[in-house]
Amino acid sequence: MTPASKESPTPERPAVGRRAVLGAAAAAAAAPALLGRTAAAAAPARKGPRALPGGGDLGPNVLVFDPSTPGIQAKLDEVFTKQEKAQFDTGRYALLFTPGTYHGLNAQLGFYTSIAGLGLSPDDTTINGDVTVDAGWFNGNATQNFWRSAENLALVPANGTNRWAVAQAAPFRRMHVRGGLNLAPAGDGWASGGYLADSRIDGTVEPRSQQQWYSRDSAVGGWSNGVWNMVFSGVEGAPAQTFPNPPYTVLDTTPLSREKPFLYLDGDAYRVFLPELRTNARGVTWGNGTPRGTSLPLSQFYVAKPGDSAATLNQALTQGLHLLLTPGIYHLDEPITVSAANTVVLGLGYATLIPDNGVTALKTADVDGIRLAGFLIDAGPVNSRTLLEIGPDGASADHAGNPTTVQDVFLRIGGAGPGKATTSIVVNSRHTLVDHTWVWRADHGDGVGWDTNRADYGIRVNGDDVLATGLFVEHFNKYDVQWYGQRGRTVFLQNEKAYDAPNQAAVQDGDVKGYAAYKVADSVTSHEAWGLGSYCFYNVDPGIVQHHGFAAPNAPGVTFHDLLVVSLGGKGQFERVINDTGAPTSGSSTVPSTVVAYP
Repeated sequence: MTPASKESPTPERPAVGRRAVLGAAAAAAAAPALLGRTAAAAAPARKGPRALPGGGDLGPNVLVFDPSTPGIQAKLDEVFTKQEKAQFDTGRYALLFTPGTYHGLNAQLGFYTSIAGLGLSPDDTTINGDVTVDAGWFNGNATQNFWRSAENLALVPANGTNRWAVAQAAPFRRMHVRGGLNLAPAGDGWASGGYLADSRIDGTVEPRSQQQWYSRDSAVGGWSNGVWNMVFSGVEGAPAQTFPNPPYTVLDTTPLSREKPFLYLDGDAYRVFLPELRTNARGVTWGNGTPRGTSLPLSQFYVAKPGDSAATLNQALTQGLHLLLTPGIYHLDEPITVSAANTVVLGLGYATLIPDNGVTALKTADVDGIRLAGFLIDAGPVNSRTLLEIGPDGASADHAGNPTTVQDVFLRIGGAGPGKATTSIVVNSRHTLVDHTWVWRADHGDGVGWDTNRADYGIRVNGDDVLATGLFVEHFNKYDVQWYGQRGRTVFLQNEKAYDAPNQAAVQDGDVKGYAAYKVADSVTSHEAWGLGSYCFYNVDPGIVQHHGFAAPNAPGVTFHDLLVVSLGGKGQFERVINDTGAPTSGSSTVPSTVVAYP
């Protein structure tokens, strides 16, 4: 953020809070809707008394509404009142709307709050009203509007335009806005960072003060402006390629995409829909009949609740169940280990995993088709070597036809309290698709300091043929992104270097001033990236110089498009953009230095 000044089982896989939230009255009101729609069927019987059941209720932090539910607005307001300023609190909520039409609602979303429709198409669930994110809690500054989401709804905004003023980790997925979309807070205060996918905006999208944004596989009626870095891939109605003025980076299609799994209702039974893989994707996946993909009944998921141990979650996986993480906090004393192909781990309401004793929070095997989506990993006070590992060291299997996908999985080191991790994400499996992640070493909150929440590296990609669509990686002590795999591709990066570096020596990379935000290893011969931005705000020592934002070998197969670096208010400066190319930043004017093509 800028300183304040997401049918059936496949053949390879068997079929099979800490705080009171809304009070007794709200829980009682929500209970009928939940009880009518839970899947209580158990997994096939196993030997022994300890087999875990599949299905079950979704817990007290999931509120399910239908058009006849009384007092919907009051319940929405109650959640918002709790969560509006709760940036590092433990409340977690999912607000789910059954198919139908709702009138006169304004769902204001605070921290750790997700709102979603329960149809197969966004148009199955229509709200005549708004789903609003604004920044009144922070004096009109939206740069800390993190950790909230909207998904699978149609909106008819009350005044014709819906306001969605967000920063990182706030996806707007699979939405149909029958009007316009404003990405800035009231008064056009600061806004910085955002992600839109598989959505149709009938009117115009207005970034206004929104500094950087990534839109993927969507359709827009128009796009009005840009500040620093507006990136589009596979978006019908996107503006023409004009970087750096206006700062539009435009790919006609997205090389590879597979939309996030989502919960929906089939009659009175919950299922999880698994959208199909698309190549050279463009436009939304819904709107012309049943979306393409498969689905799983909730009876094939272990419905996890806060307080479940890592051993319990691993037992469920060993039994052949998928995981549905209901909203809340999960403390782990061993890694969650995902070993079976095509396993789904889906979180609701920003379910949060915390490794307490230096373990890795989640590891996957080198198998096809694992889908990880919709949860937060929060580093614990004992240093973890890694927080998330996709595939083991040395993974080499080909997953081109059915990759692992990591979507709306967010990682945080510090902020909610002391946390440490050497490397946040390691991607070893080939063909992995990382679609929207925010990996954040906290620059504010509790447990924050150069060594207090030490985290040297954000993401390290070792696997070949990995694609990242929407990387947000910030404030690491050394490299934010390191790429060692061949034929890697990135569409959009938003980065800020660590604000709190004490002096030049602390960020010296050998003879190079500062660690690059995005470094491609010297051994790489093929790599391509589009729309990358890096910003510095060295507020402890404004004299720190960063030689460049991006570093890569000079090889014919290594190419970059539309790069920028910015000094925010003159707190530190960049000498170059990439390697030894690009004009330096200077002064306090916060004007980007850009490179359109490299080499």
